[in-house]
Amino acid sequence: MTSPDGDGTVVARSEEIADGEMLGVHVDGRSIAIYRSEGRLYATGNICTHGQALLTDGWLEDGVIECPLHGGRFDIGSGACLGPPVDEPLATYPVSERDGEIRVSTRTEARP
Repeated sequence: MTSPDGDGTVVARSEEIADGEMLGVHVDGRSIAIYRSEGRLYATGNICTHGQALLTDGWLEDGVIECPLHGGRFDIGSGACLGPPVDEPLATYPVSERDGEIRVSTRTEARP
């Protein structure tokens, strides 16, 4: 469901994602991973760009998600690859939290 002010689709309640945890959601046909790290929310594609694995089945630590299949690592803030075997970054998505709801927009964020 898209919020009336156009800031994205409500995907979860705030209490569903504790600090250091992640949640996989589907929005507009896309598999998206929502992460809470050091009190901030991040959203990336949930499928590893190296192999067909869900990143939310992997390990989140210090702002880095590690794929459970081949150990590829990505920065959850920028989507950047952090070494082999991955060589294609993840899409990142705007995510917000307000009134106990977490919202994601499928508009991909521009890369620097």
